[in-house]
Amino acid sequence: MDFLTNPAYWKDWEWLRDAFDIFLVAYLVYTAILLIRGTRAVQMLIGLFVVVLAYLASQAVGLVTLNWLLTNVINYLVLIIIILFQHDIRRALTQFGRNPFFSQGNIEAPALIEEIVMACVLMANRRIGALLAIERKTGLNNYAELGVALDAEISKELLLSIFSPRTPLHDGSVIIQHGRIAAAGSFLPLTVDPEVPKSLGTRHRAALGLTEESDAVVIVVSEELGAISLVVEGSIRHNLDSTTLRAELQQLLGVRR
Repeated sequence: MDFLTNPAYWKDWEWLRDAFDIFLVAYLVYTAILLIRGTRAVQMLIGLFVVVLAYLASQAVGLVTLNWLLTNVINYLVLIIIILFQHDIRRALTQFGRNPFFSQGNIEAPALIEEIVMACVLMANRRIGALLAIERKTGLNNYAELGVALDAEISKELLLSIFSPRTPLHDGSVIIQHGRIAAAGSFLPLTVDPEVPKSLGTRHRAALGLTEESDAVVIVVSEELGAISLVVEGSIRHNLDSTTLRAELQQLLGVRR
């Protein structure tokens, strides 16, 4: 085992260390690109890149005043990035923190999905607004704690009762955890994305806000249009029928058909 203490031995393997270093950095950059792709962070990164280019150009040309101004801006670049990208950083850390070895799993039985689908279809037909958040790997306890604890079995009758306009819980959302209704009347964070169409109501904005910060699956029933929408990872699909909604939930929640 003396060869392990020989510096010449490790010197021969420096290429492997360098290759691993390059691979690790490339993986982190690729993951970061995937996280910000299609978000407002892309436009902000382009703006910061333009500022850096302007700084280099002012330095090369000799624009003293502009260079002094941009130098002071770049000196605080790390703080600027944290402030501008605080939402995206929080979302990225949440996604990095999802570890399948520590997650409890949240596979819904087909019968429970059927109850959710039937309830959503009935509410859409009756123009009853609803907001249902289904937990996956990222926990939703902090949102469930803000609502009314139920810990009840999922049924279309209970969901219809919760979201009935005459009940005190109809304005909030239902949180579904581990195949049960954990809480009702919970309020979700609204999206801060300025590119979200103004035509979307509060329920849709809340669904987008939650899925931007977690991997939850959110169902929205519009009382104005009588339509069902599905929101996942900050992306929304409108006007789903029962067949499409059922198939999407089965796929997203890992349920065999």
